[in-house]
Amino acid sequence: MARRERLICTSAVLLDGGAGVRFTIERGGTPLPAFAVRFHGVVRAYVNECRHQATELDWNPGEFFDADRLYLICATHGALYQPDTGMCIDGPCRGARLAAIAVYEREGGVYCSED
Repeated sequence: MARRERLICTSAVLLDGGAGVRFTIERGGTPLPAFAVRFHGVVRAYVNECRHQATELDWNPGEFFDADRLYLICATHGALYQPDTGMCIDGPCRGARLAAIAVYEREGGVYCSED
């Protein structure tokens, strides 16, 4: 089956350290919640699931960053993740990583590839 690209949002929507964009991906035929954020100028995307327990991270829809805009934070458990690597650096799942999703920017849009 050929891979197809899908537009997640326009590049302008993702401000550095700002609100993220929620979307859904399919892995193994299962739909999963996901999100994209911009950090230090680069767009990153992850499955929206804390590595401690299967809960979504955002405390309000699209709000993934802590108050200082330095880390992604799980609203339920307080786990802190590095936005550029998805590595948990503090909290109950320290050392675990968020599941990354490959995204890229082209012609003013943010895209992911799907099977």
